[in-house]
Amino acid sequence: MTYGKINNKMEDQVMRAVIVKKECIGCGLCTDICPTVFKMSKKAYAEVYVDEVSQEDRNEAMEAKENCPASAIKLED
Repeated sequence: MTYGKINNKMEDQVMRAVIVKKECIGCGLCTDICPTVFKMSKKAYAEVYVDEVSQEDRNEAMEAKENCPASAIKLED
């Protein structure tokens, strides 16, 4: 049996960001760190406004996740 080549490169994976609204405290730190992915809603909570996190924004999105005081950011591959 032959298996196809598995490519584990991060560059080839799609990353999506999710805000868990019940956990968000609306501090705005994520929008300061990564404004190309996160924005504040009219209700003063963070929102994701891109379908996929671009290659260029991945490090900032991960930094926003790591620094979120409410742990409300999830990044999915």
